[in-house]
Amino acid sequence: PDLVVLDVMLPGVDGLEVCRRLRAQSDLPVIMLTALGTAADRVVGLELGADDYLTKPFSPRELVLRVGSVLRRVGEGENPDTRVWTDGDLVVDGPSRQATMGGRPLALTVREFDLLRFFVSHPATAFTRVELLEKVWGWSFGDQSTVTVHVRRLREKVEPDPTTPSRLVTVWGVGYRWEAAA
Repeated sequence: PDLVVLDVMLPGVDGLEVCRRLRAQSDLPVIMLTALGTAADRVVGLELGADDYLTKPFSPRELVLRVGSVLRRVGEGENPDTRVWTDGDLVVDGPSRQATMGGRPLALTVREFDLLRFFVSHPATAFTRVELLEKVWGWSFGDQSTVTVHVRRLREKVEPDPTTPSRLVTVWGVGYRWEAAA
């Protein structure tokens, strides 16, 4: 399959556990589609590796648009990015959709890779969460906590100390900025 649309409340199995197991084995895009719509539910789904989270009731057109948005990011329907960015010990390879740190591959989800590629291609530029939703996710609306969760997960993979980030920094009152390695 190209993408998984997954409900949290499946008969006999927890959809969040399915997402966690799937993410451990694959970078296949996952969209959670569920009646559980609190901010905490969305954050848990995104933390477990979902690329998007849509709550019921929903518009079928919105689901189709979100599927298209996720698939575009994994290369369906768009030309592959031909750039390779190097920033200190970090290498972000657009064509292969792989990133390495110190020569070791980073295990990034589709969204994490897209976010990292976006930041390294725009160093020293501050972006709001709304701008990141538009430019990375392709959404003109959405829950800004989606960005916050993905930034936190990305920091855990690219920062020596994620609690005091030096590369993917918070710009208080604005959003986030990528600081190139010295």
